[in-house]
Amino acid sequence: MKKILYCLILTFCIPSLFAANYEDLLKKAQDSTAFYGTDFSGNYTLVQEKPGEGKTITEAIMYRRDSAGKWTILVTGPANEKGKGYLQYDNNIWFYDPADNCFTFTSAKDKFQNTNATNSDFAPQRYYSDYSIQEATEVKLGKLACVQFTLKAKVEGVDYPMLKLWVTKDDGLVRKKEDYSLSGRKMRTTAVPSYQLVQSNGIKHSIPVSMLIQDNLRGKKIGNEVQYEKTQITIKNVSFQNVSDTVYTKPYLELMGAK
Repeated sequence: MKKILYCLILTFCIPSLFAANYEDLLKKAQDSTAFYGTDFSGNYTLVQEKPGEGKTITEAIMYRRDSAGKWTILVTGPANEKGKGYLQYDNNIWFYDPADNCFTFTSAKDKFQNTNATNSDFAPQRYYSDYSIQEATEVKLGKLACVQFTLKAKVEGVDYPMLKLWVTKDDGLVRKKEDYSLSGRKMRTTAVPSYQLVQSNGIKHSIPVSMLIQDNLRGKKIGNEVQYEKTQITIKNVSFQNVSDTVYTKPYLELMGAK
């Protein structure tokens, strides 16, 4: 009788423990994308590649204050784009063009500077808060031991209603992400091959060295192969030093755009 009861306990408890572990790992993956105790800044280089059209390069400085839900992006190159900027506050995103000294409303889903990145790619991700786990499987991604999550949105307003994430088991970092439509069509693929550790006030933060985003809807057949648009984002000069409150304001973008 005791053996039967023990088996029943294992039958019901072990799946629950596994589920809890996977939820903890997904929450860890979400937390790794946010910095609530400090400001964040870094230099971003985006190399956009369109099949048959060559490459374009955009350079920008990113400032984030995740505790207040604010961020600012100032475009620093090329010369004809310099001074343009993006600002998020009060859950609104504004685009600034110094050519006409005008702010226009944009959204998290919009493309950033005509690349395959969206505005939301630069903000904290909400894998755990906005999605529910449909499936979790332990897999290998190259040499990395990962959990592959299949996620479905549980709130409205997300960029993509379904995601697949590959999260490393040891450190909870996202190494690959696939974005899907509600019908199950793959929209984008993002790879994060490596991270850099940056220490601030005794806390080590993991920041991608680079990310490669492939747009699975934008491509061109060259020869016998379909080649898709790609954007590589490289992050350098990461800092967690506090910046002035004015950096997260419209007057700051106007001032920098006038230079």
